[in-house]
Amino acid sequence: MENKIDLSNYSHSFSFKNKIGRLLWNCTYWFLFRPYGLFIFNSWRNFVLKMFGAKVGKGTIIHASVKIWAPWNLVVGEYTCLGQNVDCYNQGEIIIGDNTTISQKSYLCASTHDITDPKNNLILKPIHINNQVWVAANSFIGPGVTIGEGAVVGATSSVFKNVKDWTVVGGNPSVFLKERIING
Repeated sequence: MENKIDLSNYSHSFSFKNKIGRLLWNCTYWFLFRPYGLFIFNSWRNFVLKMFGAKVGKGTIIHASVKIWAPWNLVVGEYTCLGQNVDCYNQGEIIIGDNTTISQKSYLCASTHDITDPKNNLILKPIHINNQVWVAANSFIGPGVTIGEGAVVGATSSVFKNVKDWTVVGGNPSVFLKERIING
């Protein structure tokens, strides 16, 4: 059987308004977000994100080096931290709960392509990261994944399937390691 992929007919679902919004966001990011890396500018960075439609909770820290594709597709709860060099490739929505940490260099990807379609069209698949989660350094969270409450994703893990509440996963692809039990 001969299969043929012809990307000359590729189409995406991003409107002109979306493209202009991303252009404005990128200019704002480089001049009004990224240069303000000191901790004292945390409220300023959150304000800038909110001006572009992000929902950011009280006490949340989003480092200046965090890359956000579309702030209007980002929801972050209270007392949550997006560490240095986190990449939110949020063509689809990314929702992060309260008291959650996304550690440095982690990559959150809320879109994929339909590999069964010869046009390889884009599919938006939201990511949900619940309350009290820790996504450790340099981890990848794939499209459509839900990370359950209190879960831990071990460093350098790649998560392609949902993670249950109060569990620890690790590896590439990630697998269940143990239950998470809080002492005290």
